[in-house]
Amino acid sequence: MENVVIFDAPGKGRGLKATKEFWAGDVIFAEPSVAAVVFDSLAERICHSCFRTQDKLQRCGQCKFAHYCDRTCQRAGWAEHKQECGAIKAYGKPPNENIRLVARIMWRHDKEGSVMSDMQLTTLEELEDHIADMQEDELKDVKVDIHNFLDYWPRTSKQHTIDDISHFFGVINCNGFTVSDQRGLQAVGVGLFPNLCLVNHDCWPNCTVILNHGKIELRSLGKIEEGEELTVAYVDFLNLSEERQRRLKTQYFFDCTCEHCKGHIKDDLKMAGTEVDGVKPTEEQVKEATDYCYQMLEKMDNARLSGNYHEVVKICKECIAKTEPVLANTHIYQVRMWSTLSEVQAYLQFFNDAAEYSRKMVEGYLKLYHPNNAALGMAAMRAGVTHWQGGEIETAHGMICRAYGILMVTHGPTHPITKDLESMRMQTEMELKMFKQNEYVYHSMREAALKNKPMSMMHEPRSVEEGIKNLFHRRK
Repeated sequence: MENVVIFDAPGKGRGLKATKEFWAGDVIFAEPSVAAVVFDSLAERICHSCFRTQDKLQRCGQCKFAHYCDRTCQRAGWAEHKQECGAIKAYGKPPNENIRLVARIMWRHDKEGSVMSDMQLTTLEELEDHIADMQEDELKDVKVDIHNFLDYWPRTSKQHTIDDISHFFGVINCNGFTVSDQRGLQAVGVGLFPNLCLVNHDCWPNCTVILNHGKIELRSLGKIEEGEELTVAYVDFLNLSEERQRRLKTQYFFDCTCEHCKGHIKDDLKMAGTEVDGVKPTEEQVKEATDYCYQMLEKMDNARLSGNYHEVVKICKECIAKTEPVLANTHIYQVRMWSTLSEVQAYLQFFNDAAEYSRKMVEGYLKLYHPNNAALGMAAMRAGVTHWQGGEIETAHGMICRAYGILMVTHGPTHPITKDLESMRMQTEMELKMFKQNEYVYHSMREAALKNKPMSMMHEPRSVEEGIKNLFHRRK
């Protein structure tokens, strides 16, 4: 692979660095998975070959577990599913996603060896498994999976030592990558991408990772010099330094020493009080509002998980009324309240309310995130859609143009979500021109367009921890 080279990163182990200069939006490398599986919870709603979301899927007639769009997808997925199909029939039920993924990896490993393409930079045996670093509870879960794997693994397949099997379970535990649906809006499965495993973490990275047409792409977020280390973010930057470090240590077994963690960069903004006419609230007032907001977030999460969206709205509005005069628009609890409320209100079709809170969310994100962060781009897209739905065409067009600029870098022009955005951008540009020429004609045509629902993005509200912020999969 000519664009990158493995090197020993001080304090990190192996890493990748660029062998030439890159600019924002450049694809540094693309990589197919060694193996990938659909999440257990979505096994009947997602195609097991192309990972598309479909209303009606055809079930495998043998194992009754795998589902496909049609015969074309079934034939395309047969090479991976063939041995799995027989194993599920013999086992009597499908095992969990971790066991299914390890089995697929090992079947391919037995057939093709540890290096499966000329582009692969490392063997599967060389990947970190961190088995020795796991806590007792996590290790217990892995041992249960290994026990069930041994019952599932066919006697006719090559037999492996417990150490070899443990290694692969450890690898997917700390190196599994989330596979998204065709539009990149929903996490639907998990796969293993060996080259991606070599890219180290930084809380303010110079690269991002996206799944595009079945392959992951490592894309540059800005200018990268020849010889510079390539990094991605394993956790969301919208957490305090201490919380990011805690998660990285717990989930990935290392202490983050990046500049943003060492310097606690932007932590002050994330816990800041607002300033009105030069007057700031006291530290005690900010702390009281922060603690209250945190408690309300827990209540809001519980209401959302139970599907009680009117209760979510009530909780969010009650919280915002009390904390908005005190907390800054960069306070992460406040931003999260706005994000959830805008999404739920859009789902309930209170579009003007949704537009107002989505605009506040984006304003906060702009001060916190890297200017080419994918989460910022997706938030601007959602804000653009809700402003359009609320009839605010000027703001809608501006938001969608901003989102399009970001996603051209993070996702690229061929990604389905970028293509959707391009269509939205052209539509809102046309509508804006019409609005400026004749508001009456514009509003008449807009009413007709709304009946056909040409522009939509979100279905039932999901946790903000999903999707683009959670690219690196962790076992539950």
